[in-house]
Amino acid sequence: MEYSHPDYPNIVVNPDICFGKPSIRGTRMPVSSVLAYLSSGMSIDEFVGEFNWISKEAVLESLAYAVGN
Repeated sequence: MEYSHPDYPNIVVNPDICFGKPSIRGTRMPVSSVLAYLSSGMSIDEFVGEFNWISKEAVLESLAYAVGN
């Protein structure tokens, strides 16, 4: 069963994906991995260029989710 946050539709929790960690909908990319890439110095545009299947909106939602939770 996949659970979606009402304020962050691109962020989901599924016990069968990423050990139940919050991740980006339709991917196996945990929010924590997005944060790790960005905190290591990668810009949002570089991240989206490297992981072109993840939208900029989803990256921004990951950041907002991390701040809000």
